[in-house]
Amino acid sequence: MTQDKDLFHFNGADGTRIAAYRWPAQGPVRAVLQISHGMGEHALRYLEPLQPLLASGIAVYANDHRGHGLTATKETLGEFGPGGFAAVVDDMAVLSRLIRNEHPGVPLILLGHSMGSFATQIYLLAHSTLIDGVVLSGSAALDLLPPPDPKGGGLESFNASFEPARTPFDWLSRDPAEVDKYVFDPLCGFTVSEDSMVSVFSAAAPMFEPLALQRIRTTLPMYVLAGDKDPLNNGLTLLKPLVERYREAGVRDITTDYYKDGRHEMLNETNRAEVVANLAKWIDRIVTKADKT
Repeated sequence: MTQDKDLFHFNGADGTRIAAYRWPAQGPVRAVLQISHGMGEHALRYLEPLQPLLASGIAVYANDHRGHGLTATKETLGEFGPGGFAAVVDDMAVLSRLIRNEHPGVPLILLGHSMGSFATQIYLLAHSTLIDGVVLSGSAALDLLPPPDPKGGGLESFNASFEPARTPFDWLSRDPAEVDKYVFDPLCGFTVSEDSMVSVFSAAAPMFEPLALQRIRTTLPMYVLAGDKDPLNNGLTLLKPLVERYREAGVRDITTDYYKDGRHEMLNETNRAEVVANLAKWIDRIVTKADKT
C-alpha cells in the first residue's frame, strides 16, 4: 500500500483539485512513466504491478481521474463533472507539465489503459510534443465501439463471452486473485454516468476529422499492448485498425505486443511478469535513444 507521502494534489486547468501519486524510482531517475487509468478503477492499482519499473530507475506518476478514486467523493463517483471527458484530458496535460518541471531532461512516457487510453488518444492530438513515448493498453478505436447503451449493464456486460463465470469481472484477468482484489475494492467496478459516457465520445470527435492524426508528431514512439481475448477489442478487430490509422498518419515507430489468451488488464494477468518485462525493454529503448541525443 502506498504511503501518505506519495499522495499529492494539483489543480486542473479549471481549478478542480486532482488527487495524484508520485512513486519514486530506486536510484537515479532514468525515465518517468505517467499513468492514465481506466474506467471504474483508480491510480493506486498500478503501484503493485509496476514495482519492477520503480526498481529499475523509472519513476511513476498517476492521477485519479475526475469521478474516480480520491479525486471523487461518494456523491461524485462516476461523474466527470461540468468539463466532461475533455477536462480529464486537460488534467493529464497539466500533470505532464508538472512532471517535466520536476524531472527536466528525463524521458517522459504516457501510458493509458482502457478509458485512459481513449483519453491518451485525444491527448496526442494537442500534446504529443510533451512526451517522449506513448503506451496504449487495453485500447480500441473509439468510433468502432458500439454506442453507449444506458441499459447495457455497465462494465459487467463485457463478461458475456466468459459465462458461466465465477464473478461479473472475470473478463479483466485469468488470475482469480487479481479479479477478487477488483471486486472487493470499493473504488472499483462502477460505470460512469450516462452524461459522462456521452462526453467521452464528444471529446473524441476531433480525432475523426480528416487529417486529425497528422497533428501527432511522427517521431513519437508508440507501444500498443493487449490481450487477444480482451472483449473491448473483440479479438483485436477493434484495435488493429487503430494501429493502422497511426501508421497511415505517419507515426513511424509503432511496436505491438498482442498476448494469446490475455484478457483486459494485461498488467494484472497471469503472465504479468512477461508483460511488465516487455514494457521495461521498450522504455529502455526510449531511454537509450534519449541518451544519444
